[in-house]
Amino acid sequence: MENTSFYTNPKEAEKLERIASILKTVAHPIRLAIIHMLEQYPRLSVNEICEKLGTEQSLTSHHLQNMRLKGILSAKRDGRNMLYSLKERDVSLIIECLENCNCNM
Repeated sequence: MENTSFYTNPKEAEKLERIASILKTVAHPIRLAIIHMLEQYPRLSVNEICEKLGTEQSLTSHHLQNMRLKGILSAKRDGRNMLYSLKERDVSLIIECLENCNCNM
């Protein structure tokens, strides 16, 4: 864990660490595309995501696993498939805010 001694409040430090973790986790074009897709289609399998994005399954699975482990996505088994959905729906609001920002555009 990084040095957080410059924070005055331990709860605030914890909150900022969580925000930074979320931003680091979604900071990839494929992960952002997956989040957008799961906004439109609340439950998708890896194969469905790969078809819609035109990505390879191994790469897509890697990104899905990363976001699931960080608590952004949830996965539920449906027969032979794992269906992914957004666990942290507020992440979409953060992304939307950044998309609407004219920062460096």
